[in-house]
Amino acid sequence: MSTSTDTTKPRGKAPAGERVADWADGRLGLYGLAKSNMRKIFPDHWSFMLGEVCLYSFIIVILTGVYLTLFFHPSMNEIVYNGSYPPLQGIRMSDAYASTLHISFDVRGGLLMRQVHHWAALVFIAGMFVHMFRVFFTGAFRKPRELNYVFGFLLLFLGFFDGFLGYSLPDDLLSGTGARFMEGAVLSVPVVGTYISFFLFGGEFPGQDLVPRFFTIHVLLIPGIMAGLLVAHLILVFYHKHTQFPGAGKTNNNVVGMPLLPVYMAKAGGFFFLVFGVITALSAVASINPVWAYGPYRPDQVSTDAQPDWYMGFAEGLIRAMPGWEINAWGHTLVLGVFIPLVLFPAVLFFMGAYPFIESWVTGDKREHHLLDRPRNRPVRTAIGTAWISIYLVLLVAGGNDVWATRFHLSINAITWFVRIGTFVIPVLVFIATKRICLGLQRRDREKILHGRETGIIKRLPHGEFIEIHEPLPKEALHAITDYEQPKPLDPGPEVDENGVERKLGRLTKLRVRLSKAYYGEDTQIPKPTVEEYKEVTSGHGHH
Repeated sequence: MSTSTDTTKPRGKAPAGERVADWADGRLGLYGLAKSNMRKIFPDHWSFMLGEVCLYSFIIVILTGVYLTLFFHPSMNEIVYNGSYPPLQGIRMSDAYASTLHISFDVRGGLLMRQVHHWAALVFIAGMFVHMFRVFFTGAFRKPRELNYVFGFLLLFLGFFDGFLGYSLPDDLLSGTGARFMEGAVLSVPVVGTYISFFLFGGEFPGQDLVPRFFTIHVLLIPGIMAGLLVAHLILVFYHKHTQFPGAGKTNNNVVGMPLLPVYMAKAGGFFFLVFGVITALSAVASINPVWAYGPYRPDQVSTDAQPDWYMGFAEGLIRAMPGWEINAWGHTLVLGVFIPLVLFPAVLFFMGAYPFIESWVTGDKREHHLLDRPRNRPVRTAIGTAWISIYLVLLVAGGNDVWATRFHLSINAITWFVRIGTFVIPVLVFIATKRICLGLQRRDREKILHGRETGIIKRLPHGEFIEIHEPLPKEALHAITDYEQPKPLDPGPEVDENGVERKLGRLTKLRVRLSKAYYGEDTQIPKPTVEEYKEVTSGHGHH
């Protein structure tokens, strides 16, 4: 008896999910796209999580912001409050402030959502700061990632202003004081300042259009731009591959790490919920911006201890530290005490945004870089970054000089003069100290390479001398320490040409050569041990 198999028998009906996937693949080519990208390798290092904190906190800001917009009324129409908060009942206030109170006391989970939204915004901007400086200090902004660095900087810059706008929406006494501060800064702009102010406020301050216009910009314009920049930023990270720290097997032409699926995505998903949980827990126990304690905004009142959020304290510190200079001419007054800080604020910020192009021009380095620098191996760049941070911190003190004076019983004039002098002196001292620390760490690395790691074991030699046994560094650690270049400063070429005529260098070229020597001159690098030096030392008997 023979049997036969019918190979033409139709297969059972595919599951619904598979049919949907097949339908989408036939039109979008998802299988091929997933196969080529889902196994993409990403390196693993704790500092890379800083960028993820920024991404996740931004998502949290968007989610909570959508919830809050369902209940917030962006209107400055005056009403009499008859809500559930007794101390403010019967008081005239704007509809925006009343709806904020309604969210805080009457909407289920409303106060928690407000807290989460505000804390997530602060975490986002703080994460952007730290992430940007991680990129700065490790040289991750170099070719081909200059444009991506600029995208990240613009996200930070837009985050500043979007945070300020959101802080102003409740129309409470604290935020209204901040808006009045902004109006004074805008009015200091020559010629067009009054026009800008009238456009923002819909007439004389505070006008009737402040909250509606701020609301539109805060929830629509700036977040839309930021979302576009964020998508472009992530696409470029994916396209250029992630940078990695030097180590065994890591080169400028490969990436050592874990695949996107399933390892990296699983870790990223868990980390998102961790960030969300931490921000929510912080929001549940740490009150922030209790608008009911300040009351509605009135132009004839100023809130005690009125301070902006920390990221705008830098801008306010510039104005508080600036002398009240004015120029009166032809019936007009130019308020330099406000206008100069208004110009310096973006200038100081945009120096950091333009830094990749400045360093590339000074050093003449046009190569692609996929391996990161250890900050100690680039002393001048590291010193510039720390000096910039010191300026920010000094001016942050100026932004809260009244709080410092009252809390620590100091003279506000003494604090102001400290800031004025410190803004110029402290960054110089920080620059010098950071550079010396980096050179000291380079010397320590040189000693570790040549003499190994201290073991704590003491040995007595035959002639009575006591020495400590040093153990050679593991090859992986040795590779990580030594795998970096020590560039040379730019060479301006011979002083005379082939005909014996003196070459004339332009001022720009001379400046570039001097700056290059400041970056990579003899006093900025400790020479790495040569192979011959290493072999000579390590050919001993295991002690030094």
